[in-house]
Amino acid sequence: MNITDQRHASKIKLLNAALQVVRAKGYSATRIEDICEAAGLTKGSFFHHFKSKEEMAIAAAQHWADTTSEFFASAPYHAPSDPVDRLLAYVDFRKAILQGELVDYTCFVGTMVQEVYESHPALREACEKSISGHAETLEHDIAAAMQQHHVSGSWTAQSLALYTQSVIQGAFVLAKAQGGPDVATACLDHLRHYLELLFSPSTLKGDS
Repeated sequence: MNITDQRHASKIKLLNAALQVVRAKGYSATRIEDICEAAGLTKGSFFHHFKSKEEMAIAAAQHWADTTSEFFASAPYHAPSDPVDRLLAYVDFRKAILQGELVDYTCFVGTMVQEVYESHPALREACEKSISGHAETLEHDIAAAMQQHHVSGSWTAQSLALYTQSVIQGAFVLAKAQGGPDVATACLDHLRHYLELLFSPSTLKGDS
């Protein structure tokens, strides 16, 4: 491994450590020392890559977006031919990955934005970009489902995609409050039922 590769590897270690530590402790309580310790690197290495904790967190938000985009792009919920089935499979998949400790399945950017939305505008924007970017990946299937199943109303593919994320992010908050995934699982069950009703044959055009 050459010097460039080593430096890239150390940066990725710091970003991966940030994903874990911030989800466990929150942004404000996380110290640079905590991230370095989790990554097994020195503060000198940290400051070689980042000028500040905020700069690191912005980079970590992008790293989270890139990593999760790859993860969801290869997930099995894309397989069904019917777009409604793909949406339902997406919810099932989100439910299936509620495994392990809270830090393992809760959202890095969702955790941060609850703390920094007013105090760190650039970090808030990075979090919003990640959450909205993931929501956008659902818009094509929602639009296709609306067309194929002749469903319309005072809402759009974009608004429904964002709604799915509001349910998921809220489910994470409740999971943290209750110390486990059961409540999040129930929230996702309700989301699935809502989507089933929304795209059911009995849904009247214009009444959704």
